[in-house]
Amino acid sequence: MWVLFAAGSAFFAGVTAILAKCGIRQTNSTVATAVRTVVVLVFAWLMVFVVGSQKQLAGLDGKTVAFLILSGLATGASWLCYFRALQLGDVNKVVPIDKSSTILAILLAFVLLGEPIGLFKGAGVVLIAWGTFWMIEKKNSPAGTGTAGKGWMLYALGSAVFASLTAILSKVGIQNVESNLGAAIRTVVVLAMAWLMVAVSGHGKEVKRIPRRELALICLSGLATGASWLCYYRALQDGPASVVVPMDKLSILVTVAFSRLVLGEKLTRRSGAGLVLVVVGTLAMLL
Repeated sequence: MWVLFAAGSAFFAGVTAILAKCGIRQTNSTVATAVRTVVVLVFAWLMVFVVGSQKQLAGLDGKTVAFLILSGLATGASWLCYFRALQLGDVNKVVPIDKSSTILAILLAFVLLGEPIGLFKGAGVVLIAWGTFWMIEKKNSPAGTGTAGKGWMLYALGSAVFASLTAILSKVGIQNVESNLGAAIRTVVVLAMAWLMVAVSGHGKEVKRIPRRELALICLSGLATGASWLCYYRALQDGPASVVVPMDKLSILVTVAFSRLVLGEKLTRRSGAGLVLVVVGTLAMLL
């Protein structure tokens, strides 16, 4: 049964980007992030009560709370950048860059925390970086559209950088907090940050003008994220982490498949080879 939950985790994580992309064709990406985070927050706290970690709230010290807030700000910045990148670029180009946050986290851990990089992990870093480079090849599109539009890559890189910072901040200052509780508290910070950005950028009035179809898709993307979290936790509860973790990371395969079926985004031979390298690199890092 745990195999089904692990597969479900990868599936729901993979379709999240597709649902989000379809939900921000007319809707501002910051507004979409704020609305989606409301749904994610419900799931995050549901997970807290499912595992019973709410009891730890009373025992949180000042340092832990500070790092939770910092990691929440990093998570919020990552999500805002990610949604903006999805709005400007192709899903099968943005997602590989976002997934490269794994590489940045490993390198930062090596530089800042002195964590060693073994043979397999080092090989994985090289393969993922190489594969990502191949997957983001330029294609001929009208200026200002698709992946030819300016800015999508910077936002995608920002998403990866902030995601890696989240991992490092969690490693340094949030070691004694149950992971689901930490995620729930971070999501509260993300929610506050996202709605503050909506207010500051003057997009508050657009919330009421979100097309119903896009609002439904945005909420579905939040539900997909929550469903992925629930399946991932359930799979880890009964199955070996050495199998569950790589299955979850391979959600990029689901994303690429659905980007082809739903959005009509095609992989060239070069980008297809890049996808293979990313998958092999991901698996190598887990050996």
